[in-house]
This record gives sequence, C-alpha cells and structure tokens, in this order.
Amino acid sequence: MVEVPFTGDALNKAVLETLKVNDMKEGYIRPIVFIGDGAMGVLPKNNPVRVAIAVWPWGAYLGEEALKNGIRIKVSTYTRHHVNSMMTKAKVTGHYVNSILAKREAIADGYDEALLLDTEGYVSEGSGENIFIVKNGILKTTPLTSNLKGITRDSVMRIARDKGFEVKEERFTRDELYIADEAFFTGTAAEITPIREADKRTIGQAKPGPVTKVIQETFFNAVKGKDKKYADWLVYVA
Repeated sequence: MVEVPFTGDALNKAVLETLKVNDMKEGYIRPIVFIGDGAMGVLPKNNPVRVAIAVWPWGAYLGEEALKNGIRIKVSTYTRHHVNSMMTKAKVTGHYVNSILAKREAIADGYDEALLLDTEGYVSEGSGENIFIVKNGILKTTPLTSNLKGITRDSVMRIARDKGFEVKEERFTRDELYIADEAFFTGTAAEITPIREADKRTIGQAKPGPVTKVIQETFFNAVKGKDKKYADWLVYVA
C-alpha cells in the first residue's frame, strides 16, 4: 500500500546510472522505497514516498572461506514471522529486526549464521537467505509460506532442473536437515553458500557436496557471463 512514484523502467535506468557514476565493477545494489517526512506516529497519512538507490563494493557476504568450505549454522530460538503477523512476501526493512536478533544470537554462540523455523516448527529460511537440502540427488527447498521468494532461489531451481536434478518445494523439519546429504543457502548476498554443520551435527561429509558444487559453479559462470545459456539473466552497464 505504498505507491512508488517511479516506473520499473525508470528505477532500472537509475540503478544503471548509479553504477556508472560510482564506477562500480562489482558489488551490491540496494534500491529502497520509504515513507518520508511529515506526520509522525504509525499512520503516515499523506507523507511523501521517497526512493533511494545505494551501491557499494561488497565481497562474499559470509566470507570467501564460506563459499569454498561451507559454514556452521544454528537453529535460532527466534521464530520466523507468522503469515498473519506480517506481510511475509514483502522485503520490508522492519521485518529484518527478526533476522538481526537471530543472527546476533548465532554469532554470539560461535556459529556463522542462523536458521529460523516457522511458527509450526518447520524450516523457514536463514536470516537473509533461502535454504536448500539435498538427499539422494533430490533438491528440496521450503515453499513460499513464511519465507521470501528469492531471485537466487529461482535461479538455483532453474539450474538444478537444467542439470537433470529433481527439485521439490516442500516443507521439511530440522531433523531432515540434519540427515541431509548436502545443504546450502542462497541469496543475492550469500550467493550459493554451502552448509557443513547444523546445531553441531555434521551435514553429509562436512564439506560442499557434488550437487552443491555443480550448482555453485554453474551459478558463478552464469552471473559472470561465462555461460551463454543464462545470458538473459544479465544486464550490461555501458
């Protein structure tokens, strides 16, 4: 219910211009729409809607070692938003307070990242990532209930199917994660980050598995323009 004062095409052009002005060769893009100055309180009334686009250099979100060797994760004591407590399909800044709490808890306990369950106890997503598990060559990812529909999630599903793997969007429990052959996070920042351990339980061989490696390699080749099969994913900055 926030009316964006620009068209999608205008925003896309502004993103490209921001990249050019900042001479960005690699990094992160964050467009943000927010309610501006005016009435205070929880009802913004006729406050203007503002738009900003930020870009900055950003390496591997969870570290280069994470991409290579995988990470250790902890199931958080914080639960993902109930579907009727928030608009769970929206990428809203306020939602991330939930993620911040989970991430800080995981780091304080010596882990690399948090995994949140939904209000019924099924796996939802990471603090800022979607999750996939692999069992007997079949990939499974959580359906779009309490979690966000990630662009990288969609990319991985297409890559996996192109490689001949079966992909299921299906709820699963944390103990199914524990006994998975492989697991990995996906996200614009996390890209394809393998998970080697969850709650002090080794996942598979405690290193990126063969399915993860194939998908990770294909994904990086695609986003770097080395795989023409996925050329339609790219927009070049002139």
